[in-house]
Amino acid sequence: MPKPTFKEIAPFTVLILIAAGSVFVPSAVDFTDSSKYNFADIAWMLVATALVFLMTPGLAFFYGGMVHRKNVISTMIKSVVAAGVVTVLWIFVEYGLCFGKSIGGFIGNPTSNLFFEGVNSGAPWGLAPTIPLTLFAIFQLMFAIITPGLVVGAVAERIRFTSYILFIVLFSLLVYAPIAHWTWNPEGFLFKMGALDFAGGTVVHISAGCAAFAGALVLKQRQVRKEHKEIPPANIPYVLMGTGLLWFGWFGFNAGSALGANSLAVSAFATTNTAAAAAGLTWLLFDVAKGRKPSVVGFCVGAVVGLVAITPAAGFVAIPQSIFIGFIAAVISNIAVQMRAKTRLDDTLDVFPCHGLGGMVGMLMTGIFATKTVNSAGADGLLYGNADFFFTQVKALAIVVVYSFSVSFAIFKFINFILPLRVSAEDEMLGLDASQHNEKYFQGSLVVQTTNGNGNGHSEEVLVDAEEILVIK
Repeated sequence: MPKPTFKEIAPFTVLILIAAGSVFVPSAVDFTDSSKYNFADIAWMLVATALVFLMTPGLAFFYGGMVHRKNVISTMIKSVVAAGVVTVLWIFVEYGLCFGKSIGGFIGNPTSNLFFEGVNSGAPWGLAPTIPLTLFAIFQLMFAIITPGLVVGAVAERIRFTSYILFIVLFSLLVYAPIAHWTWNPEGFLFKMGALDFAGGTVVHISAGCAAFAGALVLKQRQVRKEHKEIPPANIPYVLMGTGLLWFGWFGFNAGSALGANSLAVSAFATTNTAAAAAGLTWLLFDVAKGRKPSVVGFCVGAVVGLVAITPAAGFVAIPQSIFIGFIAAVISNIAVQMRAKTRLDDTLDVFPCHGLGGMVGMLMTGIFATKTVNSAGADGLLYGNADFFFTQVKALAIVVVYSFSVSFAIFKFINFILPLRVSAEDEMLGLDASQHNEKYFQGSLVVQTTNGNGNGHSEEVLVDAEEILVIK
């Protein structure tokens, strides 16, 4: 076994330091005064938090089913490993950056909640007064986990695993945390400006979509794309299962953002399901109208686009309008996917056309269809005569797009400067499952019979993968 290099030792050394530091943080009791809490709200938010976490393995199946069979494991683990990296980072410093005491409306004070200090013993968050602050913080953690996982789809099949781990850290600290602070912290400048993002159109989907665009630009095309080779999905049932898990988990994502078991959560639940259904159906029938066969993957991708688009609007728009939001988002993303395919941009699983543009459509639709009839704490949109709010949404969208793309591009460039960002050509040809993890997605056995010239022979069981079995048959 070769001697590990400093770059291989450094991540574990950082983890040792964080683990050692956690020992000296004083403990505190969260339920010192339980009279302030609503236990129905606590029960619902615990369920919603678990639902949002379920979206991360759901995303892994969704992405893993669409890549080449030799990259399934490497693609799935890049989404799931964020649960480990971001959780430790969140407890250590990221929560404070998002929701700690504001520094000029741009970022939270990183020392305000270091190692969750003050979270366990503090009063409930101002906009979630009926649940413990710890529960609110863990609910928000689940959003922070899935966001860098979304970027995986754009850089799949060619990015080095260790480099992606570093990307998760830098993206979480430099992109996700500032945008979350601007948007969801009452002291954030977008919050004060009046921009509305109910559950993460800007914070999650636009930020991840723009980072995906930046990553695809820096990493450039896969070799198979240069050679114009068709890459069949590894496992379409994985895509279908991943879609189901995402759809199911998204009820916690959006309805949970009401931060209580209340009528707003019910409305957000209904708009979420409606937009997803409308978008999945739209994508499917739009493809048929263009002369294609109805596609399982098409319906799944369309449903996810609808979920993305309704995310910023879920708690601000009425149920009927969510049909239109799902419809228009699916049409726009479908066209964008076809246009992207004609360019040299190799966004492997079309993260920017689906999540980036889907989030942008959702922010604009919020600016049009939001109504105080649904949420008195929101605003009336353009449809109800409030053009100012619509332009506020446009400004917020533009700020987040420019910031998330430029900083993410710089992050990818920086990583490429200190570490190889892309695997070698040989490793890419071999597949990242084997070259990065020494594992295979599928391996079976086949009995091979050999016969010599005298008619004598023997049987031997050999290990082969799925594609080799098909070739032999």
